Amino acid sequence: MRYLSFLAVLVSVLGCSGDEPDGGDAGAASTGGRDGGSGSSGSGGAGSGGMNAGSGGAGSGGMNAGSGGDAAIDSSTPFDAGLDAGGGGDGGADGGGPGGELWQPEPGTGWHWQLIGTIDTSLDVAMIDLDLFDTPQATIDALHENGRVVICYFSAGSREEWREDADALSGAAVGEPLEGWAGERWLDVRAQSVRDVMRARLERAASKGCDGVEPDNVDVASNDSGFTLSYEDGLDYLRFLADEAHARGLSVGLKNALEYIPDVQADFDWALNEECLSYDECGELAPFLAAGKAVFHTEYVDEASEGPGRRDEVCAEPSRAGFSTLIKTWDLDAFSLACP
Repeated sequence: MRYLSFLAVLVSVLGCSGDEPDGGDAGAASTGGRDGGSGSSGSGGAGSGGMNAGSGGAGSGGMNAGSGGDAAIDSSTPFDAGLDAGGGGDGGADGGGPGGELWQPEPGTGWHWQLIGTIDTSLDVAMIDLDLFDTPQATIDALHENGRVVICYFSAGSREEWREDADALSGAAVGEPLEGWAGERWLDVRAQSVRDVMRARLERAASKGCDGVEPDNVDVASNDSGFTLSYEDGLDYLRFLADEAHARGLSVGLKNALEYIPDVQADFDWALNEECLSYDECGELAPFLAAGKAVFHTEYVDEASEGPGRRDEVCAEPSRAGFSTLIKTWDLDAFSLACP
């Protein structure tokens, strides 16, 4: 975390030593479609000064990750200048965010979601959701200096063959391919090896100073995974992720997995949903709003040129009232249009 350099000095002065936390070798994924699956692949992990997004990878729409760099602002990228879904704000009902307590955002909190390309650190939103491994430490630090909450994305239910921790996810724990997502397979979320990798990813998020995490592909039990998983197996895994995140001081959001909301709303700090309007499911997220928790919502377009028209349609829908809604392209690059 951002306090590690201070602690290192203190340890040196006192002449003490200690073990480093476990983890740090686990990978992350970028997302695309509603039912999980990553759209881009990154080569290697990112430490301080690492690349902003890896190269290669295949997903819906043929998404490729652009090259990164430091926390430079790329003013040529097509952001919506206002991103006025709540503006910067204070990040939530209980404060939190950079250097604070657990982040628990209120409905209407402004956000930006970007998993590839150079991240604009100047955006006037409360939260920015970025790839755990491909985002340089310098970018996270710059966002914190600007008062932004940083949420770090990783895949919690799939093995991506390009990730540096892929060898730790093998054998009987690896299931069927994710349809439409090359090089990606479902995981048996009951397996100890899978849970060990997820703990390592959470350790990495905490060590990089992420304020929270967005675990993707958590609806394994609802998909053709190759495993016989019950609802209770899925429920147990969701609670495992929430408990492990909270144990490390990380806020955690429920990604899709709508069928679990009645049982896990209390365990998660916010929700993130893809395409509930397109599937006529937005009403299922009402328990989060009723509990005073933010619902971050995205509807997709195939081309950025379709964005303004789709935004007009989506933002007028009463079923998304109270949501923090963005219009994004499937590759989750810089393009973003927000509902007011």
